[in-house]
Amino acid sequence: MNIYDVIKKPLITEKTTLAKDTNNVVAVVVSGDANKIQIKQAAEKLFKVDVKAVRTINMAGKVKRTGRNIGKRSNWKKAYISLNVGSNLDFFEL
Repeated sequence: MNIYDVIKKPLITEKTTLAKDTNNVVAVVVSGDANKIQIKQAAEKLFKVDVKAVRTINMAGKVKRTGRNIGKRSNWKKAYISLNVGSNLDFFEL
């Protein structure tokens, strides 16, 4: 799997911004079939940071309704990437 296919986009919310500021942890949306080793290698090569640990979560898509029609959003996977003390990553400066 190509490193550009592993990490899709950053996940920027209030919770992830607070985690980045306090614990040096970055959240990203990743490919559904990527494992922790692939995510770590992709983050180190793409962002040039030193990764300490990777935690992954499979998120279930929500069931949404518009009038009589019922649909379901796609399932997706996110990863929390813990960075070492000397590393820093800011998506707005890239």
